[in-house]
Amino acid sequence: MEATMDENNIPGSTEPQAAAPTAGTLPNSVKVQKTFSLPGIGFCLATASDESLIYAGLSDFSIVRANLSSEKIEPSALGTAGHTSYVMGLVRCGETLVSGGYDCSLIWWNADGGEIIRRVVDAHARWIRMLAVSPDQTRIASVADDMQTKLWDAATGECLATWGDYELKTPHGFPSMLYAVAYSADGKWLATGDRTGRVLVRDATNGQLAATIETPFMYTWDPTARRHSIGGIRSLAFSNDSSQLAVGGMGKVGNIDHLEGVSRIEVFNWQTGTRRFEIEDSKHKGLVEALQFGPEDAYLVAAGGDNSGFVSVWNMADGKLLTQDNAPMHVHDFALSADSRSLIAVGHQQGAAIDLFSVQA
Repeated sequence: MEATMDENNIPGSTEPQAAAPTAGTLPNSVKVQKTFSLPGIGFCLATASDESLIYAGLSDFSIVRANLSSEKIEPSALGTAGHTSYVMGLVRCGETLVSGGYDCSLIWWNADGGEIIRRVVDAHARWIRMLAVSPDQTRIASVADDMQTKLWDAATGECLATWGDYELKTPHGFPSMLYAVAYSADGKWLATGDRTGRVLVRDATNGQLAATIETPFMYTWDPTARRHSIGGIRSLAFSNDSSQLAVGGMGKVGNIDHLEGVSRIEVFNWQTGTRRFEIEDSKHKGLVEALQFGPEDAYLVAAGGDNSGFVSVWNMADGKLLTQDNAPMHVHDFALSADSRSLIAVGHQQGAAIDLFSVQA
């Protein structure tokens, strides 16, 4: 996902526009300002240089573009003959979009006209789960169910490196999945997370492993009812100073046929392996699908869901809840605005503009 949007306020908000929060000001509300329909599940989100434009990868195999400044937001398809399955990863590199999907391919798009610039067929041997772009937008990292992390040249599409340090199967003999990937803000580190709760942090250039973090509570295996597992790491986010790593997923589950575990976040000082916080949401169940630190790493925004959705904000001074509320849909991805007062989220058949600060803040 794109880390931030580039202007000061989310277009379409019905609230009076306000200045960016001053240092030390923390979010004090989660308020939905505008929603719009999507023709499928929005799995991933990228923002344009003009904050009024967003792009979303969907379950109907398409990428759509939406103008948030329109009175009625009506997403339209970007290009044709793209992916042949779910679009799970989407990043922006200048005026180019790069998408990855369950069809195992990567596609480079002209973000303006929608023309396909380049297609890498069989970029991975199994489903691509997520993409991440380096802060300078020169490199793209992809992860997939072949349990490999690959590094790509954003300009040429050349595969620069392939790293395969994960087990292909869970400890109970079932196929594993590699769900999440994130770059650090300084571009030096790359984190990945798998189904069993293992996080690897590596040098983003040479791939040398720098840390291994275990989050076993995010993985549940049921040997009795169905003999399969659920959970895994679904989101990762480095702090702005790159010293902390937030890991999102779901707590232990009783009935593994449902997303009934509480949403769970663990925050680490990853270079020392110290766990700062274990956060389990007593109100909202389901997966934490996306995470992002706020300015000065004062707070952490989390979103996800089960049959419904949520947006929550956690204080990084003490790990306690600042504010939260239901989202109009299960959220799969979001992007904070450049002023951090609001966010855009996409998920099940909907997108939403959501304010994090009341007018008075």
